[in-house]
Amino acid sequence: MSNVTLGPSAELGLQIYQGSNVYFSKINKQGGINNRKVKIIALNDGYEPLNTIKNTKKFILQDKVFALFGYVGTPTSFSILPLIEKSDVPYLMPFTGAEFLRNHKNVYNYRPSYYDEASEQINYLVNKKRIKKIGLLIQADEFGLSVEQGLLKALSDHNLKPIVTTRFQRNTKDIEKALYKLKNKDVEAVALVGTYKPLSNLINLANEQEFKPYFTSVSFVSSSTLFNNIHKKTKILVTEVLPNPTKCALKICKQFNLDMKVAGYKETSQIQFEGYLNAYIFHTAVNKCKADLTRSCLLKSLRTIDLSLLGFEKRKTSNPLKTIYFSFQ
Repeated sequence: MSNVTLGPSAELGLQIYQGSNVYFSKINKQGGINNRKVKIIALNDGYEPLNTIKNTKKFILQDKVFALFGYVGTPTSFSILPLIEKSDVPYLMPFTGAEFLRNHKNVYNYRPSYYDEASEQINYLVNKKRIKKIGLLIQADEFGLSVEQGLLKALSDHNLKPIVTTRFQRNTKDIEKALYKLKNKDVEAVALVGTYKPLSNLINLANEQEFKPYFTSVSFVSSSTLFNNIHKKTKILVTEVLPNPTKCALKICKQFNLDMKVAGYKETSQIQFEGYLNAYIFHTAVNKCKADLTRSCLLKSLRTIDLSLLGFEKRKTSNPLKTIYFSFQ
């Protein structure tokens, strides 16, 4: 597991790890999977692709890991595609909805794509809120490009184009110029693509300047973390791929809440829940292979798991979970 545990996106990597580790620790205490323990080797990459490449080479060449698991980010995932393609090591449950990871032989995704989330956001703004003057704030990297393409397609489906597109650099909060451009065009809504610190910074600055459009963000931002960093009540929609576990009555949600409580976590998030579900799905797939555990068996088993049996709400999306949820401030 190479992901970010320091810097502006640290809560994503930390919480993905926490959720996965709680589940695997419980399984290991029960004897493991087919009498074998699961060990997560976790390294920080700071959400910087060069670090991700370095960590991944170590995992594959030195640690001889069975799988790459729970990585966070689109630019980081993009950077190791050559390593994934040359290796037979599975790349499992990356925390990204990037289109370039769809239908890759060594990659298993269950979360909907950013195209799915973008479509839901634009449909909501246009059909529910009757908004047509929409601007884009885009992180200037593969993540931003991936979501931007989905937003442009969704806008095109409504015969619309963005009024203005502004950009900012990854791992920075310097977005005052972007805010000025958005204000100058007097947009009614802004589709945000980035991490929670620069996005919350922009929203707070906008509120201070009495600029109050509708904001949307994809699930790479934890809604609870984003909302907690907004100083005033604001019109914000965050699309999510999992329900809020504290408000969910499904068996898997109750199991997650109990296990996290036993592990000492007083508060939980959808990001931790996704990490937990990653581990749950891995466990389910490995059990299908029984003692004959190979990488090819694992990937085959993962693709036969019917995630709808977990009970999540179904919507038409391009991936197995088939679920997009809305979180509002």
